[in-house]
Amino acid sequence: MAPWSGLWGGKAGGDAYRGTPVVVKMENPNWSISEISSPEDDDEDILAAGGRRKGGRTKNAKQIRRRGQAQGGRGRTDAEAGVVAATGESPVVRSRFYAFIKAFLVVSLLLLAVEVAAYFNGWNLAASALALPVIGLESLYASWLRFRATYVAPGIQFLTDACVVLFLIQSADRLIQCLGCFYIHIKRIKPKPKPLALPDAEDPDAGYYPMVLVQIPMCNEKEVYQQSIAAVCNLDWPKSNFLVQVLDDSDDPLTQTLIKEEVAKWQQQGARIVYRHRLLRDGYKAGNLKSAMSCSYVRDYEFVAIFDADFQPHPDFLKRTVPHFKDNDELGLVQARWSFVNKDENLLTRLQYINLCFHFEVEQQVNGVFLNFFGFNGTAGVWRIKALEDSGGWMERTTVEDMDIAVRAHLHGWKFIFLNDVECQCELPESYEAYRKQQHRWHSGPMQLFRLCLPDIIKCKIAFWKKANLIFLFFLLRKLILPFYSFMLFCIILPMTMFVPEAELPDWVVCYIPALMSLLNILPSPKSFPFIIPYLLFENTMSVTKFNAMISGLFQLGSAYEWVVTKKSGRSSEGDLISLAPKELKHLKTGSAPNLDAVAKEQLASKKDAKKKHNRIYKKELALSMLLLTAAARSLLSKQGIHFYFLLFQGISFLLVGLDLIGEQVE
Repeated sequence: MAPWSGLWGGKAGGDAYRGTPVVVKMENPNWSISEISSPEDDDEDILAAGGRRKGGRTKNAKQIRRRGQAQGGRGRTDAEAGVVAATGESPVVRSRFYAFIKAFLVVSLLLLAVEVAAYFNGWNLAASALALPVIGLESLYASWLRFRATYVAPGIQFLTDACVVLFLIQSADRLIQCLGCFYIHIKRIKPKPKPLALPDAEDPDAGYYPMVLVQIPMCNEKEVYQQSIAAVCNLDWPKSNFLVQVLDDSDDPLTQTLIKEEVAKWQQQGARIVYRHRLLRDGYKAGNLKSAMSCSYVRDYEFVAIFDADFQPHPDFLKRTVPHFKDNDELGLVQARWSFVNKDENLLTRLQYINLCFHFEVEQQVNGVFLNFFGFNGTAGVWRIKALEDSGGWMERTTVEDMDIAVRAHLHGWKFIFLNDVECQCELPESYEAYRKQQHRWHSGPMQLFRLCLPDIIKCKIAFWKKANLIFLFFLLRKLILPFYSFMLFCIILPMTMFVPEAELPDWVVCYIPALMSLLNILPSPKSFPFIIPYLLFENTMSVTKFNAMISGLFQLGSAYEWVVTKKSGRSSEGDLISLAPKELKHLKTGSAPNLDAVAKEQLASKKDAKKKHNRIYKKELALSMLLLTAAARSLLSKQGIHFYFLLFQGISFLLVGLDLIGEQVE
């Protein structure tokens, strides 16, 4: 490699994955409100009144409807949605991004051919001799070297230096967060709730047991609805003080029937639970929650706990979360962390577990302790209903309704608490296809939200440092800069510096700092230490999807308005299901009680009858694999040390992901 004296001078040289994802596509939102009657309203009013009808009134549920659409935003399966469902993005966006990667691949192959020819012909021209005249093909090669050094290298070096600056800033932010987490553990800082007074049988109002509404939004998730309903119905809270809403957005009649029957079984056992199904299912999960909050009886409740369909809270969940609201009128949200039933299922779930452990243990905990603000995780949390209403309620304008409501609540002065020691059990996506779609939504939505919220952040009356934290750290650094520099630095710039050695990427940027950051990421889950190298390579591989999603959300491209609901595998065992049932039901086999043995047998039968799985092909990942392996070959010719090994293993990582050899394959 030629000598370099740039700004950053360094050293020279299990079970089958079941269920079809549901895709809903939203155009640029422009909603209107309509009132429609719901046949369940009568039953809900009866339950809300403790078995008595409220004055014979039938309340309507507000539903969201797109102007000019009677049934817009309908759920679609992969087969119905075609290319959009299979990729999680529009064909136009996909082809543009794929063309960009292919262009770099073609250029790298041409440059590799030139370098191989130069290597075997002995055209080892010194930089000082480039000004001298040479003859034949050797002269063309010398001309290329002059052009490369004069015109190509400065541009690549400028982009390299810019990405390295962003990389160092983001690494410093990560290090500061880890130091904050270390301080929390050393000082044993922990939110302490006010103790609950025991309820008095003769005086139901004694003690602090406020009215809590429990919501379970779901959509075509028949694999997990039974255990989630069983878990919330067994919450240890006075039965008269909480009501469960099963918010079913399923468009499959069979799934609707199964969920209705499950709700009816628990009603027969005395649980206060209602089933709601929207006639117009627009607005994704946000529209579902907004519709449920419009019910007349919601005014009787002070708090709302939200659990996604695959979440199973422990019986003491409310007792460990709700008391934090006592005598703390500024508190709007209490968030619990997630635990995972399938974290050891395959390599993909292990790598996800590392990421999410760091997210909860470090990011959420540090932000909760020092800032009283973090992004709501969309589930396993308890909201003060007044905070939701004060912030404008649920909005369907982005695909990250949880982050949206959290930011608006923060702008209105509400505080958040994160409980690192309160866990709620759930599942991790077991196939790369499911994980890829999830990450696309999680990284395109924040950019949509940033465009919408920026004027409100600037105009709001919160402290300047809170505005700066929202704009520069919460959105720009962690949601925009991170996927940008990860993709550009390790997938584009590093391979190109192999063919333009005048622009250098130092060893400490390629290896040492990324290794340190991966080590910090893995500290909250020390048992995952053997996976530190696969984790580093896989995170760089996922930067392609995250970068594509970030660009899509930032510029409001078609794929930014797609919501993908990935069905779960229903990992809970028979023992898990039985443990969630009421004590008096555990030995019952009657049809009136939830038949948990039948559930377990049905799950076992479905595993045996699973269709043959097949691998998908991901063209962008395969193209980048070829680009990186081509750059590794060029690095081998020039003996560039650690760059070769990084490019080789990173290229293999892209190849494995591109051939869908990580995680479970979908049917």
